[in-house]
Amino acid sequence: MPHRGLPPAGPARGLAGAQLTNALGDGAFLVTSALYFTRVVGLSAAQIGLGLTLGWAAGALVGVPLGHLADRRGPRGVAALLAVATSAAVGVFLLAGSFPVFLAAAVLYGCAQSGLGAARQALLAGLVEPARRTEVRAYLQSTVNAGLAVGAALGGAALHLDTPLAYRAVLGVDALSFLAAAVLLSRLPSVAPSPAVAGEPRLAVLRDRPYALLALLNTVMLLYMPLLSLIVPLWIVGRTAAPDWMTAALLVLNTLTVVVCQVRVARRVDSLAAAARYVRWAGVLLLACCAAFAVSSAGTSAWAAAAVLLVAAALQVAGEMMLAAGSWEIGFGLAPADRQGQYQGFFGTGVAVARMVGPVLLTSLVLGGGTWGWLVLGGMFALAGAATGPAVRLAERSRPVAPAAGTPLPAEPVAGSAGSAG
Repeated sequence: MPHRGLPPAGPARGLAGAQLTNALGDGAFLVTSALYFTRVVGLSAAQIGLGLTLGWAAGALVGVPLGHLADRRGPRGVAALLAVATSAAVGVFLLAGSFPVFLAAAVLYGCAQSGLGAARQALLAGLVEPARRTEVRAYLQSTVNAGLAVGAALGGAALHLDTPLAYRAVLGVDALSFLAAAVLLSRLPSVAPSPAVAGEPRLAVLRDRPYALLALLNTVMLLYMPLLSLIVPLWIVGRTAAPDWMTAALLVLNTLTVVVCQVRVARRVDSLAAAARYVRWAGVLLLACCAAFAVSSAGTSAWAAAAVLLVAAALQVAGEMMLAAGSWEIGFGLAPADRQGQYQGFFGTGVAVARMVGPVLLTSLVLGGGTWGWLVLGGMFALAGAATGPAVRLAERSRPVAPAAGTPLPAEPVAGSAGSAG
């Protein structure tokens, strides 16, 4: 275990460098992409929404096959290749002058990003011992958030200039950042590919019902993702007396808190039982967060509304960090050692689904339903969190039994368990 406050050394630091590099470009891209596509490419909001939805839908479908490819060919090479593919997709965005070209780029981008996530997780699982995977994953998340924050500041400069050249420069930086990430990934130690076993299904994760249930519950929990970026800004402007700048304040609070606290939160997750508890408490905190957001619409005092919004955002980021730590442990710990790529690809589809379905669902539920909509959403979080513990225990019972103490272990374990997860 590394000293508190120090980043993990070795391969974990190399992984962090790769993710920091492309996070810088992504942060700039995220804050400028909407205006680039509308003002420079000339697309309508409906076309942008449709293209991105189809892109993430494609990503959700290919995550498992690309993860399987990482298992069979080695995650390092596949991750580097998919980073190059992501760079190419951003390059096509740069050349887009019509909706069909934009759609093609969005599909390539969604597929490459989903596969890249699965391959990177498989690479982490292969380079880091099981007991440290969740902590290292937390360190990577903190690094990504720091990179996104710096990148967002660069994107803000492009927004201030508001010229086609400035927007294209941001996309160029994003494309180059993924090429740099590919180089850094290719310099990491290699992880031996897992050979196919005769008689076993190629995509075994699709038949693992307990794991599929956990992936579904995690997807429900991930519906928190569009809150601060889309739902809360619209709620603040349309339903509260708080000043509009509160939107930026809540985003800054979220980003800085994850950067500072995520590793500390994750250190306490050292078993599947602890992970299930964390996810359960994450559901409770997200329920409380939704209730606080609902209350923020009451009254006419701007400062009172702002104070309630800050409380809601603090509850939300606390729940987000506990969910992240718990879900990482569950996703890694219940995946067979020789199929981490396809299992991480399957578990990671929750992100693509949340990005695809979340905005439409939450806009209708929260902005259409008001207070009751917030409470229904919070109830969904709480129920999914509470159901995770029984689902984890069900999945544990379906894993192969671990050898007794003193029994020689095989060269490569067939499946993860509570013990192998640390």
